[in-house]
Amino acid sequence: MQLVVARIGRAHGIKGEVTVEVRTDEPELRLAPGAVLTTDPASAGPLTIETGRVHSGRLLLRFAGVQDRNGAEALRNTLLIAEIDPEELPEGEDEYYDHQLIDLDVVTEDGTEIGRITEISHLPSQDLFIVERPDGSEVLIPFVEEIVTEIDLAEQKAVVAPPPGLIDDHAAGDEAADGRGAESGGDGA
Repeated sequence: MQLVVARIGRAHGIKGEVTVEVRTDEPELRLAPGAVLTTDPASAGPLTIETGRVHSGRLLLRFAGVQDRNGAEALRNTLLIAEIDPEELPEGEDEYYDHQLIDLDVVTEDGTEIGRITEISHLPSQDLFIVERPDGSEVLIPFVEEIVTEIDLAEQKAVVAPPPGLIDDHAAGDEAADGRGAESGGDGA
């Protein structure tokens, strides 16, 4: 299984270093010197990490064979992809890789079906499950302990305890928007 672990940013200095936007919770494992990563676009790689360091809060990498700023700049916006064993689990007890969560059924604690996780959105403050409902609409569910009470990989489900309005207001909001649209269109304003 392949996992995007970083995106290459700007060149840094004149000796071939680049900034990277880290997209993994385990950069010390996935972006360590000696790691060989495939790339998107494929024509840029594979790339072997020669050195890595943190400078002003940003991770800087240098790849084997990239010796100058021009070579580094040519890699800008390239995605770095690590090969992951599908059976491999994160180190933390309550941590999961995205591929483990995609396609899980989402149900409430009383067993009511909400939908299926189609994507994980990684935001600075928290992660969100993007859940496709049976009617084809989507609902966003924050992946926080207070709302997602259980992940059961054996049963292929995520159990949630949504606060009032997180799930229910989705349909009510659509009806309210339709009603407001009819009223505002009728008074000529």
